[in-house]
Amino acid sequence: MSQKEDQHYIDAIINGDTRAFSVLVERYKHMVFTLAAKVLKNHEEAEEVAQDVFIKAYTALASFKGESKFSTWLYKIAYYRSLDYLKKHKRTVNTGSIDSDTEYHLTSMEDALDGLEDKERKQTIKAAINELPHDDAVVITLHYFEELSLKEIADIMNIEPNTVKVRLFRSRKRLAVLLKNKLEPEILANYGRK
Repeated sequence: MSQKEDQHYIDAIINGDTRAFSVLVERYKHMVFTLAAKVLKNHEEAEEVAQDVFIKAYTALASFKGESKFSTWLYKIAYYRSLDYLKKHKRTVNTGSIDSDTEYHLTSMEDALDGLEDKERKQTIKAAINELPHDDAVVITLHYFEELSLKEIADIMNIEPNTVKVRLFRSRKRLAVLLKNKLEPEILANYGRK
């Protein structure tokens, strides 16, 4: 949905049509939940935070100035509500580190992924993304699945676009290592059967 269509519903809500908010909830509920799940790594907690995000968005809707897309504003609320949830429950954020000297063999990974069926490939990628530190999972999800720009991700995470670019690069490397580790045993097992 375009920013103009979102603004139509926002204006309707501000003018008293509370039912119009259900359209926005329906449109963005999956991504809000997914973003919370990437940070919290827990389905039930992500559902709780997602509900809280929509309550917060509804009560703060009049403060939405339209300087960014509504989805960016909403995802930013989701991201920070998820971080607040972690702090409230005294859990730490999993940030992970990367050894820049490690070599990653992306070509062989792509070949391995090409050999998997489409459904199995998606499940393997999702499982690997879920094992990433939350910032990495969020950056990859927003960029590749939600197709947000580096600037939009920077707005959501309150960091510079260049920092997003670096995180995206590092996140892809981490994801490549996870996928390689998941796929190599399976490839070797299949090779042994032939």
